[in-house]
Amino acid sequence: PPIPVGARFAVAIDGPAGAGKSVLGAALSAAIGATYIDSGIAYRAVTWDALESGLDLDDDATLAPRASTLPLTIEPPHHADGRQFTVTVAGRDVTWALRSPEVDNAVSRPSALPGVRAAVTDLLRRLASTGRVVMVGRDIGTVVLPHATLKVWVTATSTTRAERRVAELHARGVDADPGAIHAGIVARDTLDSSRATAPSRAAPDAIVIETDAMTIDEEVAAATLALAARLVHANRGENS
Repeated sequence: PPIPVGARFAVAIDGPAGAGKSVLGAALSAAIGATYIDSGIAYRAVTWDALESGLDLDDDATLAPRASTLPLTIEPPHHADGRQFTVTVAGRDVTWALRSPEVDNAVSRPSALPGVRAAVTDLLRRLASTGRVVMVGRDIGTVVLPHATLKVWVTATSTTRAERRVAELHARGVDADPGAIHAGIVARDTLDSSRATAPSRAAPDAIVIETDAMTIDEEVAAATLALAARLVHANRGENS
């Protein structure tokens, strides 16, 4: 069923690294006419900035203020190289730099800091207030947008996620060790799920989409159907 043109909603998409959250988020946004926001980009930008500046990745007192004032922009793609958007920091295109193995291996540390999370969360909530938003990331349905119209948990096996990551790197001409990539994904899953503050997990009211054997069209159809149902339910509640 189509999503009404005037409907206001927020879709929160969560899941482990490499499960296909960003692909689904971008495709769903295009299909239903919503703004696509990848929350992980903000955390990756903070991490990249810290690495570039030689800062302690665990120093919340230093990183939180920098996160609050980071000159970050997210725009439509400037290049047809497979990117979903163009990200700049102080005017510098860092779109692919934010997807480097170095950032992959480090991003969980700043993301766990309460000051950094508070700064980024405030920004994400403001962005989500525009009326028609699909926000992708971690802790979106449980922490950032707990009252989202629809919450989706996207998942896939660690093997599938590692294969996708290796293929992405190879497509960009970057050599990658499949075993190391898989080990890194498993380690990151363990760290993210065991965080003392806001461990990464599905919201109790989230629908689960397992992407191992699904096409992107099937994923979009499932999410659109669920969103339409939630909107109908919400509208009935308002009119009752």
